[in-house]
Amino acid sequence: MTSAAVVIGRFQPVHNGHVSLLRAALAEAPRVIVLLGSAHQARSPRHAFSWTERAEMLRLALTDAERECVEIVALRDLYDEARWVQAVRAAVQERVGDADVTLVGHFKDATSDYLRRFSPWRLLSLPRQHRVDATDLRAALFEAGPEALDGVLASWVDQVPPGTRSFVQAWAHLPYLAALRREWAMLKAYRQAWAAAPYAPVFVTVDLVLRCADHVLLIQRAKDPGQGLWALPGGFVEPRDTLHQSAVRELEEETGLRLLPETLAGALQGVAVFDHPDRSQRGRTISHAHHFDLGDRELPEVLGADDAAQARWVPVAELVAMEEQFFDDHFHMLDRFLSLLPA
Repeated sequence: MTSAAVVIGRFQPVHNGHVSLLRAALAEAPRVIVLLGSAHQARSPRHAFSWTERAEMLRLALTDAERECVEIVALRDLYDEARWVQAVRAAVQERVGDADVTLVGHFKDATSDYLRRFSPWRLLSLPRQHRVDATDLRAALFEAGPEALDGVLASWVDQVPPGTRSFVQAWAHLPYLAALRREWAMLKAYRQAWAAAPYAPVFVTVDLVLRCADHVLLIQRAKDPGQGLWALPGGFVEPRDTLHQSAVRELEEETGLRLLPETLAGALQGVAVFDHPDRSQRGRTISHAHHFDLGDRELPEVLGADDAAQARWVPVAELVAMEEQFFDDHFHMLDRFLSLLPA
């Protein structure tokens, strides 16, 4: 028996397959560390439950004796596999030192390839434990009307632990589900509109990290996806625009801020590509983030327009506290340029 076992997952929500993996891990080691992915993400159809809510569902699924052996650790999606693997290793080493570790998982599809990245840990690859998928569970929850909630939860009886059903029954009365259903419907229609394309579409976007006097310019999204969340100014590249031209256009359209070309040229600090396959729920979207620094000048006036409900300058010191309010991976774009999180 190894000293510790590790299980990595999103558990959105906890189902019987997850519980089987946990119990297989408990059979391998006296101590199990559950790394709960997608922590600190804003709520969305993909990230419907906060990490603390998922941790509670996991605890409800285990016996008292099992809970004593399981430690649940929040794990961010860093949208950078090398950095994410390093974060996983650091979290485990912090808790078990150089002890022997067994990574317990299931190769569901290409999204499970990360399981191969942790040599020399022993890998225990298990077959599929139950015919259940968290995406399908969320789809049933979002596509049914409020009056059908009891029927949806009844259909889960052979797929999720009783604690998950009870938790979701209570959670559904909190002020989240209506907005998630609306956004789910928007995203479904968006993807269906592209379903007839001969190839899966790849979208190209631009975003701007614009710094001035230790503030960053943010917009609050006016529409789904991510209505009400904070984001960087940006949008899709127009057919006749260069990336730089698209960035300047989006800045003007969403914030009303117009800067002289020579001002922007002198303020440009760099451009980085953000291309993680899961960074956007709309589909494969590759963004080119432009970092500008206007120095310590007076903050220019801005006004939200177009796709922005509002625009405002936010002190850099306040960004970490806002992490769970950001759209998609925009907090991590800020972190890339401004080093907000510990290395």
